[in-house]
Amino acid sequence: MATSRQTIDHLLEQLAPLDVRAKAMFGEYGFYCDEVFVGLVCDDTVYLKPTPATDGFMTGAPYPGAKPHPIVDADLLEDPEALQRLVAETAAALPPPKQKR
Repeated sequence: MATSRQTIDHLLEQLAPLDVRAKAMFGEYGFYCDEVFVGLVCDDTVYLKPTPATDGFMTGAPYPGAKPHPIVDADLLEDPEALQRLVAETAAALPPPKQKR
């Protein structure tokens, strides 16, 4: 099952004030905040990269063979302020993207 475009549109709408974009990848989506890769959306489920901001979250593998990633629960997806804070904190905790040559 692939992620629906409606799921991506809703996620981007909830994160609207942030500099966030989604990119189609292997039939699913990756998403970025301030050009930092912060997570995946697979089978309509949002997974973030593990950081201190996601400590205590339930984890799951976004695709077969993947390392476990924290899962953003449905209640948090409906709380724009908390979701924006979580994604911004996740992006801040990750290294900046490597410069292209």
